[in-house]
Amino acid sequence: MNESALPTTASQQLVEELLAVRGSLKKENESLKAQLDWFKRQLFGQKSDGNSVYDSYCNNRDDITLAHGWVHARRYFIKSEQAEPAATGQALALIGDLYKTEAVIRDKTLTVSDKKAFRQLHVKPAVDAFFDWCQNERQRIDLTPQNPLAKAISYACNHQQQMRVFLEEPDLSPDTNYLKRALRCIPMGRKNDLFCWTELGGEHVGIVQSLLVTCRLQSIDLCRYLVDVLQRISLHLARQVDDLIPRNWKERFGDNPLKAPLDK
Repeated sequence: MNESALPTTASQQLVEELLAVRGSLKKENESLKAQLDWFKRQLFGQKSDGNSVYDSYCNNRDDITLAHGWVHARRYFIKSEQAEPAATGQALALIGDLYKTEAVIRDKTLTVSDKKAFRQLHVKPAVDAFFDWCQNERQRIDLTPQNPLAKAISYACNHQQQMRVFLEEPDLSPDTNYLKRALRCIPMGRKNDLFCWTELGGEHVGIVQSLLVTCRLQSIDLCRYLVDVLQRISLHLARQVDDLIPRNWKERFGDNPLKAPLDK
């Protein structure tokens, strides 16, 4: 079983989605502070891997609520399939029930308030059932700490509060799979990016990739966007450059973009 088999979550359809690819030569905690310290509004950070730097940073900020993705927890259970096939199958089936219910939200395109109500009524019971199962399995006297299943259960239980955040926050999804799919262009271009020559060149690659991936998230035709923006930018006021961010561009110019001379 692999993570790509999980259904696409409803958050992929958010109209204000924007993805930024940032590079840094600093240590992880310094880089994270540089990118988030300026943000003063309530922020929900979704962690898709087990990097502890997010936990230590968010523990020092009351205005950040850290959410853990279910895919990372699921990955632990996949590692336990060989040692505990029966129990692992039960865990993966319970997680699968959660995603099947989440898929209904995507299909019905529910509003924010309706999405929260739906999750409380239908998704929360699936989450409760999973953690109840984890607590019951923890009572097994034959489940040693070295057992991969014990490690998977321990990870899930230790992060239960963070894994439940999406139930109360409709704009969050249970995972960040859709962002990982969008970021595949980064590792795929890694060898080409060796020829950026400088750190500044690498930073510029990140800027371009941020624009292109955000266009995909916004269902914007990349060619139409670039043809329009590359012509419009010389005429556009610098103080209104935010108009050219993909989601704003789609609203203001998407219906009537500038065309290339050959298309006129």
